Amino acid sequence: MGNAAILLKNMGNHVAGSDAGVYPPMSDVLLAEGIDLFEGFSEESLIQWEPDRVVVGNAVSRGNPQVEYLLRTRSIPFVSLPQLIGEDLIGNRPSIVVAGTHGKTTTTALTAYTLHAANLNPGYLIGGVPLDLSGGNQLGDLDSAFVIEGDEYDSAFFDKRSKFIHYRPRVLILNNLEFDHGDIFRDLEDISRSFSHLLRIVPSNGFILTNGDDENLSSLPPVSWTQVLSVGTGFENDLVISDFRENVSGARFKLFWKGEKVREVSWGMHGLFNARNLSMAILASSLVQIKDAGMNLDRHIFDSLSGVSYSKCLGVKRRQESLLESKELTILSDFAHHPTAIAGALESLRARYPMHHMVACFEPRSNTAVTNVFEGRFADALSQADCTLIGGVHRAERIPENQRISPSQMVHSIEARGKQAMAFQSNKELGKFLANELVSNRLKNALVVFFSNGSFDGVIHEFTDFAKSYILSEA
Repeated sequence: MGNAAILLKNMGNHVAGSDAGVYPPMSDVLLAEGIDLFEGFSEESLIQWEPDRVVVGNAVSRGNPQVEYLLRTRSIPFVSLPQLIGEDLIGNRPSIVVAGTHGKTTTTALTAYTLHAANLNPGYLIGGVPLDLSGGNQLGDLDSAFVIEGDEYDSAFFDKRSKFIHYRPRVLILNNLEFDHGDIFRDLEDISRSFSHLLRIVPSNGFILTNGDDENLSSLPPVSWTQVLSVGTGFENDLVISDFRENVSGARFKLFWKGEKVREVSWGMHGLFNARNLSMAILASSLVQIKDAGMNLDRHIFDSLSGVSYSKCLGVKRRQESLLESKELTILSDFAHHPTAIAGALESLRARYPMHHMVACFEPRSNTAVTNVFEGRFADALSQADCTLIGGVHRAERIPENQRISPSQMVHSIEARGKQAMAFQSNKELGKFLANELVSNRLKNALVVFFSNGSFDGVIHEFTDFAKSYILSEA
């Protein structure tokens, strides 16, 4: 919402907003952009500001005083944020929409980086903090491509369609498809239905890029109205990722387009999943420049990106972000909160740090992770680590016990695989345990990785600061 507000302001609009608990850094960024902020949702703030239109975020529901005023008086038009993005920010611009259960933020950032490095001045809206761009939003040239994450979550309390339905894709990236967001989708079939609706709005002069290695994507309805291209490790894909290798310094791989080598990448980002994210970004950035749908898609479609280097590309904050690297201890923070994402991250970390004692700290926090839907799969994924520490279940009291994830059962499952595991009542207790392990010299040559889509109640940075101070004092 904040990044969209900044783009609207840059388009010449006068923008203000209401929220509960507006705090830095976003509050500082918004104020610096000249955007008025109102604490809380009082009717008076809305009335006195006299807006021409109100954008309603999907975290706002009935009972909100400003929402009730809008519905009661009908004096001010209102829209959902995704609808506004589609109509005002994307409009007639060629849009690259990045959808899928995992990797949306990273792939969006990599696509924006690619177009920017090719001097194409794209617009973009990224739901994270990119480390290679000036920020998470950019208006760009109004006739250039606009890159955005295609979130499958619902749009607003009055519009239960997925956000991505509003984003008008010219090029659609489908990274993967798994069940998630159990609070709004019943099962995989339910979420697949929403993705099938997205396919139907890609125009005949557009492109759909799919992960050819993902079985769930292959079950989506066939598409006859536009070109569908696949990216993956199998040789049947149109863009093939080949000879993938990684070590502690990064990864290397080659790209073959319809059997012909078009690129070799050597970069500091890790994991096969990130190699696929970048491959999608490169292909999408090439295709979005094509104006003639009948153009021959030979290897020359990649020529405009030949000067783009990824050797120093960093991706997005909190995606395997290194917080501390020393001889004694390495600490990473990762946003992964789905079993597949955690498994992929740990697989990559094992390849990079084969001699380290790997400790995975997991906070069940997302609306699906706090339920028992993925309990067994989380245990499977986390058992790749040598030791798993499970923090407190976020807002556990809101989940019926028979539907709530059971950390104790996960510990039992992980230990049955011959690995160590512990569960804690709170994240703070987990942090104290780690500090004691460090002082007791039991974290020697260890890698500690935190998995959470939240702050882990501040434990991540508290433990990192403690570890830096302790290691320095021992030196």
